[in-house]
Amino acid sequence: MPAALPTVCLIGAGSSGIAVAKALHEHGVPFDCLEASDRVGGNWVFGNRNGMSAAYRDLHINTSRDRMAYSDFPMPASYPDYPHHAQIAAYFEDYVDHFGFRDHILFETSVQHVARRPQGGYDVRTADGTTRSYDVVLVANGHHWNPRWPEPAFEGADTFTGRQMHAHAYVDNTIFAGRRALVLGMGNSAVDIAVEASYVADRTFLAARRGAWIIPKYLFGRPSDQLKNDPRIPFKIRQRVIHGIVRLHTGDLTRYGLPRPDHRFGEAHPTVSGRLLDRIQHGRITPKPNIRRLDGGQVEFADGTHEDVDVIVYCTGYKITFPFFDVDFMSAPDNRIELFRRVFHPDHDDLAFVGLLQPLGAIMPLAEAQGQWLAAYLTGAYALPPRDELLADIAADQRAMHRRYVASKRHTIQVDFDDYLADLAAEREAGARRAQARGNALPVPHRVADAPRTAAAVAA
Repeated sequence: MPAALPTVCLIGAGSSGIAVAKALHEHGVPFDCLEASDRVGGNWVFGNRNGMSAAYRDLHINTSRDRMAYSDFPMPASYPDYPHHAQIAAYFEDYVDHFGFRDHILFETSVQHVARRPQGGYDVRTADGTTRSYDVVLVANGHHWNPRWPEPAFEGADTFTGRQMHAHAYVDNTIFAGRRALVLGMGNSAVDIAVEASYVADRTFLAARRGAWIIPKYLFGRPSDQLKNDPRIPFKIRQRVIHGIVRLHTGDLTRYGLPRPDHRFGEAHPTVSGRLLDRIQHGRITPKPNIRRLDGGQVEFADGTHEDVDVIVYCTGYKITFPFFDVDFMSAPDNRIELFRRVFHPDHDDLAFVGLLQPLGAIMPLAEAQGQWLAAYLTGAYALPPRDELLADIAADQRAMHRRYVASKRHTIQVDFDDYLADLAAEREAGARRAQARGNALPVPHRVADAPRTAAAVAA
């Protein structure tokens, strides 16, 4: 009965949040989605009023249109293989309206504090001073909005005479016009920004702290992320095949002046770019090793060379933070947080996270699957494993991740796209059998008095 279902506070209406909102709406779970901005789309809204978007003016997604679309709402066929951020943001708006849950989203409602009640449930205070109570909190606040600067700061950073900025503040390449630009990093943002700089800057340097595998956007005439990647085939076999294909296409990266990756393919997040190697070959981007120190208007690199630099862009990643939780209740020190299948908190049956993973591929289909999983859980159609099994699963997942991925703050939430979906589907089937054996009892009862308020109710 809908009246017996727990009430839910969903934090965030970005690409992950709206996927969960749609699932809750379909299953009749009463919920509010609290969004700090005036529109949906989160990170994909250029100039987002919430101040948290990392989108820049000419940003195009680096996963293909068909790979990133939600399963039951294809992107328009008129979109290119790799859409522009404005097209993606429009797609999210259409998704919300098509499935009819916009009234559940409370826009310009920033969550300031979330406190767990002694007997379960949460008090949620928003920026307008209102406090509402919910049975469940689902967190979809993203993990690409709180910049992580070089740690420790480079020697001389405090007296450098040029401009220093994090990639999160980058808007367009006009800041590089006629200047000498340095981009630090080898991830997708670093490579994109270096390429953009190379068209207008006097010189463009790309400094790498470690090597990365460069994947072209197209292989065999198709978007590279659409090549078959069957999770039933052992990873080591897939790794060797993909490694061979990429090496065949790009050759030895040291020929371009880039550092040789210190890991095998699939052991760190690769970089997708169809333009980097071309711009290096044309002399418009000069690879450099890591920064050693800054000296006035110069940068000294690890190989002892010096270059005059006017603008430095640090593409050094982001911190995973939850500013609305007290640190002693919930935090992710060094970007580490241990969750069951990257969603359920082991100590609280009424708290879960969505989109807190980093796949090779788009996050949207994974968040969609997580949303359907959470809806099944909240309606009693899925039951979590016993606590000892749940903790053992988390520990095994952490060990497997540490064995496979390069040790860095970038790889604490890494997953394989297809493998994650396959494993989640198997766990949902197992959880459905557990739920049936328990009589499909609700894992979280309705226990707080307040009812969710929809946007329409607030307006009335």
